[in-house]
Amino acid sequence: MIVYEHLLESPPPEGVVLTIGTFDGLHRGHQKLLGELVAHARAVGRLSAVLTFHPHPRVVLQSEAAPTYLLPLEERSRLLDEMGVDLLIILPFTRALADTPAEDFVRDLCVRLGMRELWVGRDFALGRGREGNVHALQELASRLGYTLHIVEPVYENGKPISSTRIRGLLAEGAVDRAAELLGRPYAVEAEVIHGAERGRRLGFRTANLRLPPEFAAPADGVYAVWAVMEGSLRRGAIANIGIRPSFDAGERLIEVHIFDYEGDLYGKRLRVEFVKRLRPERRFEDIQALVAQVRQDIEEARCILQAAVAREGRG
Repeated sequence: MIVYEHLLESPPPEGVVLTIGTFDGLHRGHQKLLGELVAHARAVGRLSAVLTFHPHPRVVLQSEAAPTYLLPLEERSRLLDEMGVDLLIILPFTRALADTPAEDFVRDLCVRLGMRELWVGRDFALGRGREGNVHALQELASRLGYTLHIVEPVYENGKPISSTRIRGLLAEGAVDRAAELLGRPYAVEAEVIHGAERGRRLGFRTANLRLPPEFAAPADGVYAVWAVMEGSLRRGAIANIGIRPSFDAGERLIEVHIFDYEGDLYGKRLRVEFVKRLRPERRFEDIQALVAQVRQDIEEARCILQAAVAREGRG
């Protein structure tokens, strides 16, 4: 996959089949659209292309209600590459871009990308004041010489799958339900930092992660997770998200206790894949009660992860 941060100076001669969106999360709805788009582009001898924006348009247009991201841009790019997309165009989203008339923007796509087909959802819109809705895009298609393809959403339990819906599930701690919509476990990745080392003294060493505030995190609580270390080593673990009310009630961190692991992870990247929430975070009156609960959490998490492995094996 070739990545650009601007529209092309000269379009590919075979033309492109294009879709446009933020594609945050790359959930099952996105996967269906992109899978069909890539297969169709190959069948008709054109390149498959994704045009996305960074930052999220709402960061620029509605700063007070800016959404949290489900996927870092680098991870989005990696997953799009795995899906077989030929071209990824990442346009910086600015106020000037937001004020561009829809017809001018679409004309640029035809001239500078060689857009021959545009695939979008039924509620899609672009351009100044969202004037470029599907009705306007259909009218432009007849004048500018491209085909507009409307893609229907993917439904789960009677509701469309969306990034907004997934963020809501994460806010409830329902990481297992979020994974069903994503088609994979929800994951966060960050550098392991030094903490107070209380876990070591209690007999449960933890790797501490500070999550940037612009990224979504599940609700505070204790979770069964997979910990993926550098070198692709994957181990079962439990993770606590919160402020540690039994101690200092300080900065919100993700603390990960990796089963049967004694290595040094400081300064390394750790990926945490959330499987199921065990319980909310709570304050314990004494250390003995906390240690007893953590031991119980570990046993419950081991059972959940073993069952997950068995399901994957059957799949």
